[in-house]
Amino acid sequence: MSVRVGVIGATGAVGQRLIQQLAPHSEFEIAALTASEDSAGKPYREAAKWRASGPIPDGVGEITVSETDPEAVPDDVPLLFSSLPSSVGERVEPPFAEAGYVVSSNSSNGRLDDDVPLIIPEVNADHLDLLEVQRDERGWDGGLLKNPNCSTITMVPPLAALDRFGLERVTVATLQAVSGAGYSGVTSMEIIDNVLPHIGGEEEKMETETCKLLGAFDGAELSWHDVDVSASCNRVPTLDGHLENVWAETAEPVDAAAAERAFAEFPGIDLPSSPEQLIHVHEDPNRPQPRLDRDADGGQAISVGPVQETTDGIQFDSLAHNTIRGAAGASVLNGELLLEQGYL
Repeated sequence: MSVRVGVIGATGAVGQRLIQQLAPHSEFEIAALTASEDSAGKPYREAAKWRASGPIPDGVGEITVSETDPEAVPDDVPLLFSSLPSSVGERVEPPFAEAGYVVSSNSSNGRLDDDVPLIIPEVNADHLDLLEVQRDERGWDGGLLKNPNCSTITMVPPLAALDRFGLERVTVATLQAVSGAGYSGVTSMEIIDNVLPHIGGEEEKMETETCKLLGAFDGAELSWHDVDVSASCNRVPTLDGHLENVWAETAEPVDAAAAERAFAEFPGIDLPSSPEQLIHVHEDPNRPQPRLDRDADGGQAISVGPVQETTDGIQFDSLAHNTIRGAAGASVLNGELLLEQGYL
């Protein structure tokens, strides 16, 4: 039997991606959609300015949008996916968790809180048990977990694969697609024939979230990884797919062949939306590319290459679909992990 789920902030760009991911899902059934007061009471097809590829999935357009309030969501919808702006999420998400709903959120608020799991299932699924700490400390019947920033998700799985060699320092320069800023985030006059060499808050997210994701959880407390991360984030005129140039320094010597094996052998996880092979390694020096590789395994895979040796480690490029693996798809994966681990 499918689990009834809801999307809060359902009319936005990530909300629409969530609906695309959830509508055909074998284990989830969309039963509630919420948005602003202006949209509440309308059928979803009227409330949403649908900009995702393809039509609104069958049956979704007729769902009546409700207000983003715990009292407006049915009690038999245990899992909510949040795509709210962080300024709204920090105000709205905790009351849902307190009311007994489990919220799998893409919003940046709370990601670094000590008792909030920040999860990439293939990397740190064991951190999910921070929900027990959270429930004890906050007195919640539900829970709140987060997926990382889209640029962080693109880089961390390959870094996790390299940590067997003693990850010490990482430098990264990103080339991030315009969809990461939302539909109205970057104007055409800003980005056409241009590169924007600063994305507010993005560098700090990569530098901090990475250390939390790669940390160790002992069942009661999370110890962050001590890797030193330096990031430079740039917006480029591609639609989807974040490409990142990564330099990784390790305590143990590592050559390109060993790094490639570590990437290719990094284990996946048995969840419906997770690819069988998480990291695809390209030998072609011209790969990965956004147009060619962002949709690998339904947009859930990470593509790396070419791998080159440096004085203190290796350099490689990493690519992921920023609104699927980096946003909506990541939240859905976390929802699948919650279900598998018995948190619903």
